[in-house]
Amino acid sequence: MAALSYARARCSGYGTASARPQYAHTVAETSYAKCGDLSLAYQVFGDGPVELVFVGPMVTHIELSWTLPEFKAFFEQLATFCRILLFDKAGVGLSDPIPKVRLLEERAAEIEAVMDAVGFAKAAVFGMSEGGPQAIMFAAKRPERTRALILYGSFAAAPGASWDDLERDPAELRARLVPELGEDYTPSTKQLGCMQEMVRGARSAWGSGATAKRWFPSVRSMRQLGMVERMSASPGMVRATLESNFRIDVRPILPTLTAPTLVIHAREDLMPVQCSRYLADHIPGARYLEVEGAAHAPWFTEPDRILTEIEEFLTGSHAAPSRLHRALRTVLFTDIVASTQHAAATGDERWRAVLQRLGAVTAELTERFGGTVVKSTGDGHLATFDGPTQAIRCAEALRAEAETLGIQIRAGIHTGECELLDSDIGGLAVHIAARICGQAGAGEIFVSRTVRDLVVGSGTGFEDRGSVELRGVPDTWQLLAVDRDGARAGSAEAELASMPTPGRRTAMRHSDRAMEVIARRTPWFVRGMARLAPATGRR
Repeated sequence: MAALSYARARCSGYGTASARPQYAHTVAETSYAKCGDLSLAYQVFGDGPVELVFVGPMVTHIELSWTLPEFKAFFEQLATFCRILLFDKAGVGLSDPIPKVRLLEERAAEIEAVMDAVGFAKAAVFGMSEGGPQAIMFAAKRPERTRALILYGSFAAAPGASWDDLERDPAELRARLVPELGEDYTPSTKQLGCMQEMVRGARSAWGSGATAKRWFPSVRSMRQLGMVERMSASPGMVRATLESNFRIDVRPILPTLTAPTLVIHAREDLMPVQCSRYLADHIPGARYLEVEGAAHAPWFTEPDRILTEIEEFLTGSHAAPSRLHRALRTVLFTDIVASTQHAAATGDERWRAVLQRLGAVTAELTERFGGTVVKSTGDGHLATFDGPTQAIRCAEALRAEAETLGIQIRAGIHTGECELLDSDIGGLAVHIAARICGQAGAGEIFVSRTVRDLVVGSGTGFEDRGSVELRGVPDTWQLLAVDRDGARAGSAEAELASMPTPGRRTAMRHSDRAMEVIARRTPWFVRGMARLAPATGRR
């Protein structure tokens, strides 16, 4: 069925202006969705029955993209079987600038914000490149709103491309990564060297087109690529985004995904193909498609084959029902230290008053930070949150309030898949959080490494407390204590949290602003220019 409809579309002129005449000279209208205090630019188009949200790479411009003939052809064909929602992330393209780097949980919230704005109840989420971890986080947190997950050229953890690794010998870097990733999932020395060159170029020459050329080698015009860079994001925004990408690690989340998943990667992509092989092998039931080519976008790399696979994936009957009673949650356990001694010293009546006051404060603060108190555990509480940053902030506030009552609490936090019951919560993640709480001392907030890796850019500081075995829980677990004073000055986290993220207009030229107007009003004219673009060597 899918192949037949695709064949009909090919016969009708896919890749030409005649394929879908309604898009021949105009693009979909750009609107804005609210996401907290920010406005996100989005477009909706297409006639298909499947709602699909495209979560793009680290820099996009939803109007300028339509000036690329290949982009236009790809999304017009996708729109024959999907109702498509495109958007620019906060800080890039036509969306609002941001004051600081966005957390991964905030990026996931952007997907929900644009879905709410257009009335998408349950959508296929298509994450490309950096949009992949964002889509993964959303699919894990909101399985009831995720029909399917598609990942292109993406990753769970960026392989050794941090600022600290820029000058490291690629062979030495690879030798360091093999024990952690395994031989099958570690990029080659050549791949790591190419990633290092890309990062160096992005840091020193953003706006010239050199960085985009590495990602999209088939685009001929350096002038066009430079314009795309400048109009999509400022150099500061790119640096902050890259820095946060280096530290993202959603590997612990992959086993919790329940949505049908399709992973696609071009074999010679600058993003090492081993990254998608890891995704496909660690997401339950994932399909994997590896295509020939080097471009970091599906519209440049075997688009016919990719679109056929996507249509069959989304419209076929392969999908198993999602386990909607399970979802990714952050679990917070708190416990009063030396509660028996306090009760004996103060007397039953006064101690009950303390417990009642702590219960009221816990309910108030949990609600303030967007969580839910599941139940009292006698001397403490169990609460859940959508994201780990809110859980940490709530625990810090609870610790301060407890100290004003003359008591100390300890807390344990973990993010993982939970079973959502009527008025309770269950699953291994709950047991892990409880065991972590038991490892903490008076006034301490302990978290798992999973939590640490998901709050990159929050400004939270951590002290490594080593790896331990948790009673009744498989494997050993690295535990970290939340630093009362935040990230220490000079640390990578402190620098990232304070890194400026200026808006794109700081890098745009007068000619870029004029081109932006032309791209909005007459994209067909710019597409014609792209087809006549000179060879890469000319500026």
